[in-house]
Amino acid sequence: MTIKLIAIDIDDTLLNSKGELLPSTITAVKAARDAGIKVVLCTGRPLAGAKPYLDALGLAGDDQYVITYNGAVIESIDGRIVAKHLIDNAHYRQMTAFGQQHHVPFNVLDADSTIYTADRDVNWVTVVQAWENKAGLLVRDPDDLPADFQIAKGLFVGEGPQLDAVEDLVKTTFGDELYVVRAATNFLELMHTGVNKGQAVQDLAAELQIQADEVMALGDEQNDLPLFAFAGTAVAMGNGSAVAKEHADTVTATNDADGVAKAIRKWALTD
Repeated sequence: MTIKLIAIDIDDTLLNSKGELLPSTITAVKAARDAGIKVVLCTGRPLAGAKPYLDALGLAGDDQYVITYNGAVIESIDGRIVAKHLIDNAHYRQMTAFGQQHHVPFNVLDADSTIYTADRDVNWVTVVQAWENKAGLLVRDPDDLPADFQIAKGLFVGEGPQLDAVEDLVKTTFGDELYVVRAATNFLELMHTGVNKGQAVQDLAAELQIQADEVMALGDEQNDLPLFAFAGTAVAMGNGSAVAKEHADTVTATNDADGVAKAIRKWALTD
């Protein structure tokens, strides 16, 4: 089946280990775009954190799309919202209280790419997160914000062992009502129930009248597993986690060895 949509994770997939776009990746993505294939960046980042790469890849306009916050928001690159699933204020308060009670750094992202934390001693991961995503960073308690304040996702952050120690408890506490996923060593993320990359791509594909077997997905981590489950061709990066490789149909080269470009040329640009 011809590939009509390529969904690509950003961190450690689209970007190399230095957080950069390889020239080979840019060339391959532009070739796919020129062939009429929809190339959709599918990321845990907010739009502000994806925009520099969309620009560099030549992806623009109301007929090109991006999936952000691990699937909480689907929109055209011009800003037309296809779907948005936010977390209510009560859950935001509950997550903040959990972080304070268990001494785990916590922050949230709103739908406008701004990061909020109630932590006065702001964790270094939150600072790097704000810098990488070109996002504003505000220190606010829940009572400082409107009663109807909603978030796109919440994040417990910090060192790997610190999150390892609370991951099961977070899933027990919130897992029945929210989607909880260990997106990376330093990120334990919570989204609206039913939100994940796979569901978002499925919804976008339906909007575009594209079938699952016409979708190729590239990723490297646990939050890419729902994406792999939907896509007809699921490609794990050579640098990806063992669980990502286990759930993929195939494995490409690493993000430092032209993995994205090789996958696009092998499975999408076959003519």
